[in-house]
Amino acid sequence: FFSARSEFAIHHTLGSVHGTMAFSRLLSVLFLLCLWPALVLAKDFYATLGLARGATDAQIKKAYRKLAVQYHPDKNKGDEAATAKFAEISSAYEVLSDEKKRKIYDRHGEEGLKQHEAQEGRGGGGDPSDIFSAFFGGGNPFGFGGMGGQEEEEQEKRGETVRTEIQLNLQELYLGTSLRITRDKNVIKPAKGTRKCKCRAKMRTKQIGPGMFQQFQVQECEECPNVKLVRESEFLTVDVDPGMKDGQELSFFEHGEPLIDGDHGDLKLIVREVSVPEIKFRRDGNDLHYDLTITLTEALVGFGKAIMHLDGRKVKLNVGGVTRPGDVQRIANEGMPVYNSAGRRGNMFVHYSVSFPDKSLGADDAKKVRDLFSKTSFRL
Repeated sequence: FFSARSEFAIHHTLGSVHGTMAFSRLLSVLFLLCLWPALVLAKDFYATLGLARGATDAQIKKAYRKLAVQYHPDKNKGDEAATAKFAEISSAYEVLSDEKKRKIYDRHGEEGLKQHEAQEGRGGGGDPSDIFSAFFGGGNPFGFGGMGGQEEEEQEKRGETVRTEIQLNLQELYLGTSLRITRDKNVIKPAKGTRKCKCRAKMRTKQIGPGMFQQFQVQECEECPNVKLVRESEFLTVDVDPGMKDGQELSFFEHGEPLIDGDHGDLKLIVREVSVPEIKFRRDGNDLHYDLTITLTEALVGFGKAIMHLDGRKVKLNVGGVTRPGDVQRIANEGMPVYNSAGRRGNMFVHYSVSFPDKSLGADDAKKVRDLFSKTSFRL
């Protein structure tokens, strides 16, 4: 048996333990709340470069080369959006081109990478201009920006860009989804023999008489192993973010048609919204519209109803008083998610129509209704 003093000590200890556990849980919740904005706004470095997660090092370099030249501040003077895009591209390349950083990012995301760099005492994110300069060997690939008139680099030949559509219903665009698609494409394979490759035009000079010279162009080629095009199936995972719209494009770098002695083209998937009978909502930009029919009684005395949203939630409608045919009720922040804007949503608009009785009222009922509406309080 325990004494009263011992029993008090036990209860006191248990109370302290429970208090400590509750405090720990509170700290965990506060930590998650602090972390939430970072998680919501975390960048997808692969999407920034237009790449799939399994992209090779060569694909990462080519994607960065193309986008960095396209959005470089020297090429887009005064365009703040291009400068911001250039910084995003540089950050994505800095991480994905580094084997160690890429592994950490793939496993723990951007926030995990920041924590790792903080533990090692290094701040994340190099200067975009330094990254660009290092990639191009200290030079600038176009003849401006203080580089002394260097000629713009020759544009590499690329295969055709393939454009195709993916069909998604409104619920998939509201929630976001991940699709696995199959596409037949040409693939370059080794073949027997050799072929002429890397051909380029060169100017030659030939003496045709005393003091007379003629310039002419010749084509010089190298000898390369032969190749052929073979048709193969490719599997791609397509991530559709919430709020994407009809006509929006998803780009897959170098997943288009190949070009012998050149780069692959890109694959562009165009979002197409398709209607399905079970979805009653209509979309207009970031807003949703819903048609609701109520009874004559509900129109006169008010009602309480709930409609099923696209994510399975019930949106409650409580209306008092008279609802006229054609009335529209606005419900704030119940529309579509705004693409690429965490936490923002459009509005929902409920359009009311009134269902009248199919049969005529009897004489007694008609008199009651007539008497009721003849009162001053019911006159329109």
